[in-house]
Amino acid sequence: MSGHFSGRSMSIMTSLEPAWRRRVPLDVASSRYRGVMTASASSEVPAGGSLAQGASPATIRAALPPEDRQRFDLDYGRALDEARRDYDITGLQSTLETWRRQAIAQSDPEAFRTMVRRAAAFFSGEPVPVDEPFAVTRAKAGM
Repeated sequence: MSGHFSGRSMSIMTSLEPAWRRRVPLDVASSRYRGVMTASASSEVPAGGSLAQGASPATIRAALPPEDRQRFDLDYGRALDEARRDYDITGLQSTLETWRRQAIAQSDPEAFRTMVRRAAAFFSGEPVPVDEPFAVTRAKAGM
């Protein structure tokens, strides 16, 4: 069922999707337009942005597979230290957004494995052996 998302992954994607990226109904009843209007923004984190709704560090970490949680903890800790040192949370927000996207990509394990295998084959220029350990394939793909 590659390319399709399970019910679990859709709920993760919804909860981790940034509020500024979702189509948000705007009340325009007080203007000359009547009804509901929608708007969507680019996929980039807004300047001086904020955390996406539902994208708390705990939510992101819980959505990651166990093998990635230690790397998340290290990256998150470094970003917190940098924010504390520099009095600037931009790097922290960027780190959380990167990991939020990783959690979404990995919410469908079969689709994620397919994506990693394709990336590894592309970057190595060779087909990925069927029996190759996934950790090796991920390393080849830089993921």
